[in-house]
Amino acid sequence: MLSFYIALGYTATFLERERNDEEMKELRFISESVAATVAFGQALGRAALPGDMICLDGDLGAGKTALSQAIAAGLEVSPEIYVTSPSFAIFHEYPARLPIYHMDFYRLEGYRDIEDLGFAEYFMGSGVCVVEWALRAKELLPEDRLHLFLEIDGVSTRNIICKYSRQKWGKRLAIILKESDCGPGHWSDRAYEE
Repeated sequence: MLSFYIALGYTATFLERERNDEEMKELRFISESVAATVAFGQALGRAALPGDMICLDGDLGAGKTALSQAIAAGLEVSPEIYVTSPSFAIFHEYPARLPIYHMDFYRLEGYRDIEDLGFAEYFMGSGVCVVEWALRAKELLPEDRLHLFLEIDGVSTRNIICKYSRQKWGKRLAIILKESDCGPGHWSDRAYEE
């Protein structure tokens, strides 16, 4: 376990724990400001690749939509396009460096609703799929996703738990954290050795 404090206001703890049936790793950090969360989201958007799936879960008001907006900014959505929560529309598509398929499953009952609406087809598309309230579709989520859990810990402080497939996200997540100033210089090379 490695903990550290970073200039933008992050404290990070790295846990190399596997889930029972999947090769999922876990990374935890604390974002102590909105600016730190935005920096992380923008770096995540800049590093996004075709077919990426980024899942966001957390309580109401935890910052899922704000993080989605930062990811969209990193993906170069035009500043004239306002990225909104698709809570009522359920799905928004935004043109960017890669198309963004932004979904919000808050109002859906479960994975059958998502299947019936055809949203699972976007999960492995050529764009970047960003899904709020993703656990409502847990039976459909690909194993190689990045799953972020946001926990409220004060007015602007958030605990962020990242669960990810090491193969697809391990090294890239280290680069993202370093780029968003979430890690000291030598940490990424040691933390994600294959």
